[in-house]
Amino acid sequence: MLFPETISKKLNIPYPVIQAPMFGVSTPEMVAASADAGCLGSLALGDLPAEKCIPLIRKTRSLTEKPFAVNIFVHDIPEITAGLREKYTEAKAFVETFAAENGLNVNLPALEDLTVNTYHEQLEAIIDEGCGILSFTFAIPDEESIGRLKEKNMLLIGTSTSVEEALLLEKAGIDLIVVQGIEAGGHRGTFNTENIPQIGGMSLLSQIADHIDVPLMYSGGIYNAKTMQAARALGAEGFQVGSMLLAAQESALLPFERERLKTVQENDIVLTKSFSGRYARGISNRYIRKLEGSDYILPYPYQNKLTGALRNAARLQQDADFVSIWLGQSIHDYSTQSAKNILENLIEEYKQLP
Repeated sequence: MLFPETISKKLNIPYPVIQAPMFGVSTPEMVAASADAGCLGSLALGDLPAEKCIPLIRKTRSLTEKPFAVNIFVHDIPEITAGLREKYTEAKAFVETFAAENGLNVNLPALEDLTVNTYHEQLEAIIDEGCGILSFTFAIPDEESIGRLKEKNMLLIGTSTSVEEALLLEKAGIDLIVVQGIEAGGHRGTFNTENIPQIGGMSLLSQIADHIDVPLMYSGGIYNAKTMQAARALGAEGFQVGSMLLAAQESALLPFERERLKTVQENDIVLTKSFSGRYARGISNRYIRKLEGSDYILPYPYQNKLTGALRNAARLQQDADFVSIWLGQSIHDYSTQSAKNILENLIEEYKQLP
């Protein structure tokens, strides 16, 4: 089966396949390996401060001369009110106590010790570094920012989880749209943090394809050529691959986290706000079961900052019950080969389809 060419030409890559950003999992080495496979690597910058974005961009550029995207979280920062302060103090105490009861002693940061930054600071660094492709999730950059990025001839890739979001991205002049099905691992790209669309990816892709003219890439449940073929039949001209690269040679997952992938079952995979304050799909554990639906979940990014130290401590102790292992719903054998080999095999498998 032939690959569609629209997105390949726009991105200047041989194949319309994108390595999903996967903040905390993907690395500059994974980006370079994906580029070597003829795909678009994605450097996940999440909500890192600008001074941490720059060395990652430069390291990636030192590893590959091929195109790659940088990916950021476009998010609002809720105002710190008296109510938020009180809730943060309560959540901090609750999580510390629960962790200690389970053998994990950790001092979580106080609210005044947190450093939060807007995506605008990242954009300045991205522009200064001369990046050519920017992808983003959670919302759309403001009109002024889009104007500046367009002036720099930067190609923009947005994420939609509903027809409404896709229409907003098209209206904003975004060049390519990733349609993220609810099956996808990691954070939902939903603009509204409370009421996430519950529509399945294939139904969503078909509906968005009927409503907009912007080229679409599909993300959610892709793990072999047949799932790519299904997405292609419903209007996708490109494919974003994430979970199948989790155990790749270049992944940042630690050995104990990779081991957890080997035993995951269908009912282990859940949507949760407990780690970051935004819905994300991953493997259920003791922490998620205790926190989800409780009164101890703060809005993003405060919950994410609060639990950062918890996750770091759990990784040092190799405790899978207190880390976030994001994973999509399509369970399969998670290859430990290089991302280059994994993607090359996927591409060859797709080519062999009738």
